[in-house]
Amino acid sequence: MKPEMHRPAFSQQGVVIIEALIAILIFSFGVLGIVGMQANMVKNTSDSKFRSDAGYIAQQQIGLMWINPSSQPADGTTTSSVVSTLPNGNIFVTRAGSQFAVSVTWQQPSEDLHTYRTTASILP
Repeated sequence: MKPEMHRPAFSQQGVVIIEALIAILIFSFGVLGIVGMQANMVKNTSDSKFRSDAGYIAQQQIGLMWINPSSQPADGTTTSSVVSTLPNGNIFVTRAGSQFAVSVTWQQPSEDLHTYRTTASILP
């Protein structure tokens, strides 16, 4: 006669389901973290592109004033114009003698105002 196997007094039924639910929960947090990093990366990439575009626009304006003195603002004045390549973009050129201060501003929706500033000395 075979000895009878005794089952423990407690039961472990349903433990696998609990382990699976915990594993799904941990996996979900990991996926949410990756999605958050992706969104942050896309935002940083667009911010970087706008900063690069603003620098290019400012240098382009300085080059235009250098080769075409008639495009320079009068001494002691500031000119402004809209920059269509940046969201809500504007460019301001201020002249003080032979010094020109160029500021490019832009603002994305629900973001702070960003400004790129540079100066140049253009002698007549």
